Amino acid sequence: MAIRIIVKDPDPVLREVAKEVTKFTPNLHKLLTDMAATMYDAEGVGLAAPQVGISKRVIVVDVGDERGLIEMVNPVITHSEGDQYGPEGCLSIPNLNGDVSRFNRVVVAGQDRNGNPFEVDAVGYLARAFQHEIDHLNGILFTDIAENVFDITKQQQQRRRKDGE
Repeated sequence: MAIRIIVKDPDPVLREVAKEVTKFTPNLHKLLTDMAATMYDAEGVGLAAPQVGISKRVIVVDVGDERGLIEMVNPVITHSEGDQYGPEGCLSIPNLNGDVSRFNRVVVAGQDRNGNPFEVDAVGYLARAFQHEIDHLNGILFTDIAENVFDITKQQQQRRRKDGE
């Protein structure tokens, strides 16, 4: 298990359509394990392989609910419904957040680390996390689809000034 470097925008790998995984090898297992460790170390709730410089259709998600860590290879949204709107951030775009419209429920089909198919029926925050990570696999960043983007560093500084007064 190793902590990998998270690539930052404008690294070109973040704009590529990631390649489908066809071989389920020990290298894939290591990538998944490293991605989870990297996500937890960075205090994120999701990470896509392009964010660690690997153009493969691989994601990890853990929103802190009872499902825990979800590893998914070749994820595809097979059903979507409802709407939600809210703030998102990204480990590859530090200090920025943006308000993004997403589906409130998605069904995501993919494969586990051994190639076995499975589905996740995700609602709310988990649905948002899956959509965000799958966007990464298609070269889309939240800043591309956000209605507004704001610098959270400036907001934090303003809050500190108000709290200090």
